[in-house]
Amino acid sequence: MKKLIAAASIALMGLAGSASAQDNYPERPVMMMVSYGAGGATDFQARIVTMTAGNEDALGVPIAIVNKPGAGGRVGWNWLATQVQPDGYTLGAYNVPHFIAQSIEGGVEYSTDSFEPIANWGADPAVFVVSADSQFNSMEDVVNYAKENPGGLTFSGAGLFVGHHIAALQLEKAAGVKLAYIPNNAGGAGAMKAVIAGDVLGGVNNLSDAFRAEKAGNVKILGVFDNERSDFLPDVPTMKEQGYDIDNASVNFRGVMVPKGTPQPIIDKLAEVVPTMFENSRVKGKMEAGGSPMHVMTRDEVIEMWTAREETLKELLAGL
Repeated sequence: MKKLIAAASIALMGLAGSASAQDNYPERPVMMMVSYGAGGATDFQARIVTMTAGNEDALGVPIAIVNKPGAGGRVGWNWLATQVQPDGYTLGAYNVPHFIAQSIEGGVEYSTDSFEPIANWGADPAVFVVSADSQFNSMEDVVNYAKENPGGLTFSGAGLFVGHHIAALQLEKAAGVKLAYIPNNAGGAGAMKAVIAGDVLGGVNNLSDAFRAEKAGNVKILGVFDNERSDFLPDVPTMKEQGYDIDNASVNFRGVMVPKGTPQPIIDKLAEVVPTMFENSRVKGKMEAGGSPMHVMTRDEVIEMWTAREETLKELLAGL
C-alpha cells in the first residue's frame, strides 16, 4: 500500500511539474528546423520572420534556425515527425504543397496528421526563370523549343513533388510538351545556381529567390504560376495570360508547425504569439526588401488551407 501511495505521489508530482513547465513555456531558446539549405527562400524568410522572437512582446526567447536539407524536404520532415520530442522546443518550417504532395505520393513517414500547424507567414508563387543571356525571352520561346526538342529542355527545381515540380507537371500538361525536370539536391538555392551557371536551360523557382536574382542581373523571369500577377513583378505575365491553363496549385505557402503530440497549452501559446511576430513592422520591411510575399494566416486558417490543398493535390496528382 505504501508503495502504491508513493507511486501515486510521484505521478502527481510529475503531472504538476509538467503543467508548470507548460505554464512557463518557453523557458529556454527554441529551435526551428528548415528542410532546405541555407540561402534558399525558406531559410531566408524563416530567419527574418523569427528575428523578433526574443522580444518581450513575443516569445521572450530567441529562435535558432537549423537546416536539415535533402530529398526535396523529406529528410527534415521525416526527422521532425519521427525523432523530435514534442515539447515545443523544436518547431518546423512547413512548405505547402511540398510535404502534403510528398505524403500523397508515399515513401515518407509523415502526413498532415503528423504535425500541428501554428501560423502561416507567406505565399510564394513559382516562376519560370532563365539565365540573363538565354535565347528565351517568353514562355512561347520555351514551349516552342520543347516541342522541337522533346525531353531536351532541361530545367531545375528544388526537388520532387515540391511546388516547383508540381508547376513543371502543370506546364507539361497545359503546353502538351515533355520537359526534362532536374531536381537539385541543394534545394531552391542550388536550383537557381544551376540556371545562372548555365548547367540547365531554365528553371522553376520561388518568386522571392528569382526576384533577388533578377535584381542582381543574373536571370530573366518569363512567367508566374499563379492566378494573378505579383506586385513584386508587375510586368511579368501569369502562365494563364500566356495561353497556358495553369492555376495557383503550386504556390508555396510557408509557416510554422510542431510535431503531433505537442501539449495543447504550448500550441495555444505559439498560435497566439507567432502571428504577431509576422506582423512586426521590421519583419514586414525586410520581407518586402527581399521580394518575399507575405500572407499571414492563423492556426485555424492554416488548418483549412491544409485540408483544401490536400484535396486539390489528390485530384491534380491523380490526373498527371
